[in-house]
Amino acid sequence: MSLKDKIKNFNIRNCRIGFTDSMEKIQANGKGLVVVIFAAVIVMFLSCLAVFFAFVKGPEQVMVPDLEGKVWSEAMLEMQAKELYPKIQLRYTDSPDDEGKILSQNPIAGAIVKAGTRVTLTISRGVIIDHVENYVGMKLDDVRLKLQTMFTGSSRPLIVLDNPVYKPNEADAGTILEQDPPEGTVISNPVTVQLVVSRGPDYEQTRVPNLVGKSINDLLSQIGQSRLIFDFASHIAAGDEKAGTVTGQESFKTEYVKNYTRVQVEIAFPAKSDDGLVYGIFTEQLTDYPYPVTMSLDAIPDEGNRYNLVTLNHTGGTLTIPYALPKGTELVFTVVGKEMRHFKVN
Repeated sequence: MSLKDKIKNFNIRNCRIGFTDSMEKIQANGKGLVVVIFAAVIVMFLSCLAVFFAFVKGPEQVMVPDLEGKVWSEAMLEMQAKELYPKIQLRYTDSPDDEGKILSQNPIAGAIVKAGTRVTLTISRGVIIDHVENYVGMKLDDVRLKLQTMFTGSSRPLIVLDNPVYKPNEADAGTILEQDPPEGTVISNPVTVQLVVSRGPDYEQTRVPNLVGKSINDLLSQIGQSRLIFDFASHIAAGDEKAGTVTGQESFKTEYVKNYTRVQVEIAFPAKSDDGLVYGIFTEQLTDYPYPVTMSLDAIPDEGNRYNLVTLNHTGGTLTIPYALPKGTELVFTVVGKEMRHFKVN
């Protein structure tokens, strides 16, 4: 065997011996190795737990600042410093000075919360209206409804309507003709608006009713509701005329006439009463009044209580009121609550 082969065999034997020795050492120290590996796993597990809990640790607790009454920009800065986040709600208020200010907050000032909590802030949008609008040409009822709707729930409406002033006008009844203060007036405090409203083109005029064929009771009801003055005259019914009814009246060129215009009316009375009633016309000569005055005619029967025949407005001069009453009835004529005359029906 050559020297080279001897060296090779020697090296192989030495390697085998070294590997065998190593395996014997590992086997001898196996229990210790297991303990080392288990300890390493425990350390890694605890390290992971420490890192996990470090990341899931709750945020810092902070005190909610008092933001009410502050402008929103200042409130945002205070919340940012506390790591709080806003939830904004907007609301109209009664005062123009409130615009942009914090009206309320939730949670309240002083509450302890976690950083990152949302705080609800109610911020004023200012007043719902800041100037007087143009109401001319609108209907009074529409303006009232609009303002009522606009200020629903408001403790202090910014626009209040004064009692309107009415005057005759060609515009439809209820149309606003003038206003004070005018359109565009700036509102800083509640404003009272005075309106001038149309009574309509026919307010100073009255439609002439058709009375022909009406009974005396119908006439009394009609003249009590009308703004005309009826001058009654009578005659004995003839031909096919029906006794106790209107047979004719004065005619006019137009359907409407000026208020308290006198209208001539003719009534047919029976020649002889078949119903036990006395037909007649109560007549009174009055002073001429500068304006319509309230008058009334009451009846007091022989047996029974006093009752009202008619109440009307009259401008004075000759007053005529037809009647059909039982004989012996007493008529009491009153002007503005004062009894002026008693008359016995015979």
